[in-house]
Amino acid sequence: MLLLCLVFMARFASGQTLASGSIAGVVRDTSGAVLPGVSVEAASSALIEKVRSVVTDGQGQYKIVDLRPGNYTVIFVLAGFTTVKREGIELTTGFTATVNAELRVAAVQETIT
Repeated sequence: MLLLCLVFMARFASGQTLASGSIAGVVRDTSGAVLPGVSVEAASSALIEKVRSVVTDGQGQYKIVDLRPGNYTVIFVLAGFTTVKREGIELTTGFTATVNAELRVAAVQETIT
Protein backbone atom coordinates (compact mmCIF):
# COMPACT_ATOMS: atom_id res chain seq x y z
CA MET A 1 0.00 0.00 0.00
CA LEU A 2 2.81 2.39 0.90
CA LEU A 3 4.57 1.66 -2.40
CA LEU A 4 1.37 2.38 -4.32
CA CYS A 5 1.00 5.73 -2.53
CA LEU A 6 4.60 6.67 -3.31
CA VAL A 7 4.19 5.81 -7.00
CA PHE A 8 0.98 7.84 -7.19
CA MET A 9 2.58 10.82 -5.44
CA ALA A 10 5.60 10.72 -7.77
CA ARG A 11 3.39 10.68 -10.84
CA PHE A 12 1.20 13.48 -9.48
CA ALA A 13 4.20 15.66 -8.60
CA SER A 14 5.84 15.16 -11.99
CA GLY A 15 2.54 15.89 -13.72
CA GLN A 16 2.26 19.21 -11.91
CA THR A 17 5.76 20.21 -12.91
CA LEU A 18 5.23 19.34 -16.56
CA ALA A 19 1.91 21.20 -16.76
CA SER A 20 3.72 24.53 -16.69
CA GLY A 21 6.61 26.29 -18.36
CA SER A 22 8.94 29.14 -17.54
CA ILE A 23 10.60 32.20 -19.03
CA ALA A 24 14.22 33.00 -18.21
CA GLY A 25 17.05 35.17 -19.45
CA VAL A 26 19.67 37.83 -18.85
CA VAL A 27 19.27 41.60 -19.05
CA ARG A 28 22.22 43.74 -20.18
CA ASP A 29 22.88 47.33 -21.17
CA THR A 30 24.24 48.34 -24.58
CA SER A 31 27.85 47.90 -23.39
CA GLY A 32 27.13 44.28 -22.48
CA ALA A 33 27.18 44.86 -18.72
CA VAL A 34 24.57 42.92 -16.76
CA LEU A 35 21.74 44.90 -15.15
CA PRO A 36 20.62 43.84 -11.66
CA GLY A 37 17.35 45.19 -10.29
CA VAL A 38 15.38 45.18 -13.55
CA SER A 39 11.66 44.55 -13.10
CA VAL A 40 10.55 41.78 -15.47
CA GLU A 41 6.83 41.19 -16.05
CA ALA A 42 5.28 38.29 -17.94
CA ALA A 43 1.70 39.01 -18.98
CA SER A 44 -0.80 36.57 -20.48
CA SER A 45 -4.51 35.88 -20.50
CA ALA A 46 -3.50 32.30 -19.58
CA LEU A 47 -2.54 33.50 -16.09
CA ILE A 48 -5.21 33.84 -13.42
CA GLU A 49 -3.44 36.93 -12.05
CA LYS A 50 -2.73 38.17 -15.66
CA VAL A 51 0.82 39.37 -14.76
CA ARG A 52 3.71 37.67 -12.95
CA SER A 53 6.72 39.80 -11.90
CA VAL A 54 10.30 39.15 -10.80
CA VAL A 55 13.48 41.23 -10.45
CA THR A 56 16.85 40.40 -12.02
CA ASP A 57 19.55 39.22 -9.62
CA GLY A 58 23.13 40.48 -9.23
CA GLN A 59 24.13 38.74 -12.48
CA GLY A 60 21.23 40.27 -14.43
CA GLN A 61 19.45 36.91 -14.55
CA TYR A 62 15.78 36.20 -13.98
CA LYS A 63 13.44 33.23 -14.12
CA ILE A 64 9.65 33.26 -13.99
CA VAL A 65 8.42 29.76 -13.15
CA ASP A 66 5.12 27.85 -13.05
CA LEU A 67 3.60 29.67 -16.02
CA ARG A 68 0.61 28.16 -17.77
CA PRO A 69 1.03 27.38 -21.47
CA GLY A 70 -0.01 30.28 -23.68
CA ASN A 71 1.08 33.45 -25.45
CA TYR A 72 3.11 35.89 -23.34
CA THR A 73 4.35 39.47 -23.45
CA VAL A 74 7.48 40.21 -21.40
CA ILE A 75 8.28 43.77 -20.29
CA PHE A 76 11.62 44.93 -18.85
CA VAL A 77 11.67 48.14 -16.76
CA LEU A 78 14.53 49.93 -14.96
CA ALA A 79 14.63 53.61 -13.98
CA GLY A 80 16.95 55.57 -16.27
CA PHE A 81 16.59 53.07 -19.12
CA THR A 82 14.11 52.66 -21.95
CA THR A 83 11.41 50.03 -21.42
CA VAL A 84 11.73 46.92 -23.59
CA LYS A 85 8.66 44.91 -24.58
CA ARG A 86 8.79 41.45 -26.20
CA GLU A 87 5.52 40.11 -27.59
CA GLY A 88 4.37 36.81 -29.03
CA ILE A 89 6.33 34.46 -26.78
CA GLU A 90 4.61 31.09 -27.09
CA LEU A 91 5.09 28.98 -23.98
CA THR A 92 4.31 25.28 -24.07
CA THR A 93 4.14 22.66 -21.34
CA GLY A 94 7.53 21.73 -19.88
CA PHE A 95 9.37 24.39 -21.94
CA THR A 96 11.62 27.23 -20.75
CA ALA A 97 11.64 30.14 -23.19
CA THR A 98 14.86 32.16 -23.18
CA VAL A 99 14.10 35.87 -23.48
CA ASN A 100 17.15 38.12 -23.11
CA ALA A 101 16.96 41.91 -23.28
CA GLU A 102 19.25 44.84 -23.95
CA LEU A 103 18.23 48.11 -22.31
CA ARG A 104 19.39 51.50 -23.57
CA VAL A 105 20.00 54.51 -21.38
CA ALA A 106 16.95 56.79 -21.62
CA ALA A 107 17.31 60.29 -23.04
CA VAL A 108 17.73 62.95 -20.38
CA GLN A 109 15.14 65.70 -20.54
CA GLU A 110 15.59 68.98 -18.74
CA THR A 111 13.22 71.86 -18.32
CA ILE A 112 14.69 75.23 -17.41
CA THR A 113 12.28 77.89 -16.21
